[in-house]
Amino acid sequence: MSSPTQVLKSVGPKLVPFFKSVSVYFILLAEQPSLLTACFKCLPIISLIVFVLLHGISLSQEYTFSRRILTGLIFSCIGDALLVWPSCFTPGMCMFALAQIMYISAFGFIPLNIILGTILYAICSLVIYTLMPGLNGILVIGVPVYTVLLTTMAWRAISRVQFYKELWTWTKLCSCIGGICFLVSDTLLGFHYFHTPLPYSQVSIMLTYYAAQLGIALSAVGSKTSNNSNNTSNDKNDVALVKG
Repeated sequence: MSSPTQVLKSVGPKLVPFFKSVSVYFILLAEQPSLLTACFKCLPIISLIVFVLLHGISLSQEYTFSRRILTGLIFSCIGDALLVWPSCFTPGMCMFALAQIMYISAFGFIPLNIILGTILYAICSLVIYTLMPGLNGILVIGVPVYTVLLTTMAWRAISRVQFYKELWTWTKLCSCIGGICFLVSDTLLGFHYFHTPLPYSQVSIMLTYYAAQLGIALSAVGSKTSNNSNNTSNDKNDVALVKG
């Protein structure tokens, strides 16, 4: 398993555009709906898209994880642009729903971790119940559906890390932190729009959001190696079974 120093030296230079674009966004904190505002908001995610591409991508099976993360980032970028205009909230939420589906498919359902899932879905139900009075129209259906998808993504991201069995890597830890940050970011957004306006909402929502997407993008680093290792392990198991 790579040390934090090795990981930092490997990915650090490729993340410079991301941190620069995030800094520009928070310096400007533009709120007026415009194409320029959408550009500044989307630049950090575009930087992460390029970051994933730089780590290699193809249509082969070994890049399945990276392709799904990349597709999720693309849907997120489109969603970011749409959410700049309040009238496009529903289409923007749909784009993020597609992004969550791609992340869920990337993280998979092994190990399952039913206890964690039960806890997260219980919290999810409480959040939906709290927000329901503030919803109307299509959002009465859309927000609960999206919340379930978001919760499922966080469940799968967190479940990838198994400290007690030492079955974890820095990239899996990044996806775990990313899933948690995404959950926090969109929960803050939901309460701000549909329950009670929050102070410094733009800063808190976007800071946790960019941290979430960074963590998820970092999970694609070394995904090819992980897949190759899993395939090698499976091959060894098959050989052992044949010999047995």
